[in-house]
Amino acid sequence: MKVHTLFIVVGLFGLGLPGHSQLKYHDVDRLPLYGKVDEGTETRFERLPATLKGVSREAVWNLGKNTAGLYLRFRSNSTAVGLKWQVLQNTSMNHMTETGIKGFDLYALKNGQWTFVNSARPRLNSEHHEALIIANMGGSPQEFMLFFPLYDGVVDVQIGVDSLAFIGQPEVGLPTSGKPVICYGTSILQGGCATRPGMAHTNILTRRFNREFINLGFSGNARLDYELAELIASKEAALIILDFMPNVGVDLIEERAENFYRIIREKHPKTTILFVENPIYPHSEFDQRVKKDIQEKNDAMNRVFNALVSSGEQNLHLVPALGMIGVDGEATVDGVHFTDVGYLRYADFLHPYIDAYIQP
Repeated sequence: MKVHTLFIVVGLFGLGLPGHSQLKYHDVDRLPLYGKVDEGTETRFERLPATLKGVSREAVWNLGKNTAGLYLRFRSNSTAVGLKWQVLQNTSMNHMTETGIKGFDLYALKNGQWTFVNSARPRLNSEHHEALIIANMGGSPQEFMLFFPLYDGVVDVQIGVDSLAFIGQPEVGLPTSGKPVICYGTSILQGGCATRPGMAHTNILTRRFNREFINLGFSGNARLDYELAELIASKEAALIILDFMPNVGVDLIEERAENFYRIIREKHPKTTILFVENPIYPHSEFDQRVKKDIQEKNDAMNRVFNALVSSGEQNLHLVPALGMIGVDGEATVDGVHFTDVGYLRYADFLHPYIDAYIQP
């Protein structure tokens, strides 16, 4: 009987349920938040500036309230860290985990590398969540990074630490944020379908390069809206990655891709811009229509790219699809959206391009 009781207690802790009675919860208003192009948002925890309300398409505006790519930095000597938060939409999907959609991931800086601590897993069927992320740490001061949900918005968040512990500003300026890498794209860029927030490739790359990456992924809606090109152009960037291909057809590529590029280029004549081809989806091996569609779109993108280069454009490169997520067919959850395996492979694939072209 005692064995069964112990199993239940351990199991509850593993679920991230509240269980540390001495935690004191703190608002995060004064802690630095990263991952936004513009601080002038309607609320703190969203991605698009308020000036785009009524300008951007409704779908894009609503997706901008998802917190993909946002992260908080803080320092604490607590032996435990908990989290309370309220989500905006209480989103659920049949091909993505609740933790990826509306949970948080905590990382700690160890020997200059960001190391996964644990996730704050949400309750089922609730907008209000509470989780004990980690307990029984040593109590020495540590630098933390908290990644926000990928497919829901956040109304409020509070971090719990020991009642006698401090929580405050980070002392280490990592990831660096003077000139971020700005990424524009689709549901894949937004993080679908990573099992937890830290596994979206922009968040992986944030940790690897110790550089702020801004995630402008809009599920199903990376349709080259010009006001988003203007938003990208409004901020100094170390590198700009345009990863919109899954959401456009040949017609939109031919109509808008060059104009979208030139809006950005006008403000950033020397910043490297990467166009990314459409991934080769695993199920296109069997679905001939999908295979043909991908090939036609990538051909159209190559025509636009070659024309720009021929016209004298510089600091512009095209990232090919071949080998992007491997060739074993195991990198997606539904033939399109990436699993954690897919995201790790995609981060590995992009790494040398970013390393070669990122500016100081």
